[in-house]
Amino acid sequence: MTPAINSAKRAGIVFQLHEYQHDAAAPSYGQEAAEKLGVAVEQVFKTLVVKLDGKQLAVGIVPVSCQLGLKQIAKAAGAKKAAMAEPPEVERTTGYVLGGVSPLGQKKRLPTYIDASAQGFSTLYVSAGRRGLEIELSPNDLATLSQGCFAVLAT
Repeated sequence: MTPAINSAKRAGIVFQLHEYQHDAAAPSYGQEAAEKLGVAVEQVFKTLVVKLDGKQLAVGIVPVSCQLGLKQIAKAAGAKKAAMAEPPEVERTTGYVLGGVSPLGQKKRLPTYIDASAQGFSTLYVSAGRRGLEIELSPNDLATLSQGCFAVLAT
């Protein structure tokens, strides 16, 4: 059990877990998840942490087939600029290791922004809190649980 799974259970939402054998040599965790689960890469989302204006951390959730637009997430958050957060700070703040960062059940709740393309799916996949484990849930449940909002983030 991970904090992400516990968070979904506590909320009473409908979700499904998908486990696969993670290959440490895989160049992209998200691409690997899509391939091993037989799901379109546009439906598997990665969780990225940015630093806004050099101070506040925030979460951006985008399809693994895309990049997070730093200007887009800064604009969505009402900040002037955004930069990728340093890995040690991401792990310390979220409680998850890179490649297994889930938008759910983080140690510290961060402002969360979900790419608007998520709304085109009945369900999507995000990390369930460790490499090789994905949670499938509706975009609206993801937004509710993460207290996130939808915005155009992907480039």
